[in-house]
Amino acid sequence: MARDRRVKYTKMVLRESLIELLREKPIARITVKELCEKADINRATFYAHYTDQFDLFKQIEAEFIADINSYLDTFTLEQGETGLLQLIVKIFEYVEKNQELCRILLGRSGDMDFQAHIMQIVSKRVFFEWQKRKKVDETVAEYLYTYVATGSIGIIRKWLFAEVQEPPQKMAVLVTRLANKGIEAFIS
Repeated sequence: MARDRRVKYTKMVLRESLIELLREKPIARITVKELCEKADINRATFYAHYTDQFDLFKQIEAEFIADINSYLDTFTLEQGETGLLQLIVKIFEYVEKNQELCRILLGRSGDMDFQAHIMQIVSKRVFFEWQKRKKVDETVAEYLYTYVATGSIGIIRKWLFAEVQEPPQKMAVLVTRLANKGIEAFIS
């Protein structure tokens, strides 16, 4: 039991130290030695849990993805456009609650594979709504979704780094209106 707590503590300290270092520079410029010094953990302890700093970073991303999936799964959404708006509000609320980590994961030092995973999480839910409203060719739907998701991530980034952040509800309305009006010819 005590060992489990030590392992959790060690992983938490390493995670927080990496996040702190990522505020200053990209992952490629962070060394395991530097990370261990920041966390006050010896290198052998680090290597008992991770292969390198990239492995730790990937695990942070995986935890984030699992957490946002779990968070979104707890909500029962209404049908149609209202449900899509609710989904996007929940995403903005989640990002707002986790904005420090989101700034790092979606910022300049962020990983494009991670962004693709985030797009896949939302895609499953959005495709389902689109398919219910009108049969859309799957290939066309994928292009539409890529267009909307990429733009939405850009909006989330801008919102995350803005000096004054608009409320999640207002941002969700903006994204939903852009998404629905921009693709209206395909889904209405």
